[in-house]
Amino acid sequence: MAKERRTYTREFKLEALRLLETSGKSANRLEHELGLGKGCLTRWRQETASAGEQAFPGHGRMSEEQERIRSLERENEVLRQERDILKKAVAIFSHPSSGDSRSSTSSGRSSR
Repeated sequence: MAKERRTYTREFKLEALRLLETSGKSANRLEHELGLGKGCLTRWRQETASAGEQAFPGHGRMSEEQERIRSLERENEVLRQERDILKKAVAIFSHPSSGDSRSSTSSGRSSR
């Protein structure tokens, strides 16, 4: 059986890191006491050091860069679709089909 992955709130992670700094206990001991997996506190500390206030954005919340990339990818997809539609329209209007061409002599009347 696969082990279910636990998720922790941003506040919990920050409080655990504060506890690590102030308690004087080792990361391994504190992880055991809090019921965390091995290396969690070390990873969280590294993420906080590298990302600062942007660390632990949580579900659905992205960093500004990720949000901008997602927005640009969506816009890019819409532009591709519009381009494809315009290509098809150009192809239709620049090459009239032989069955649709009507001449002035074929107005439906016979010239008898």
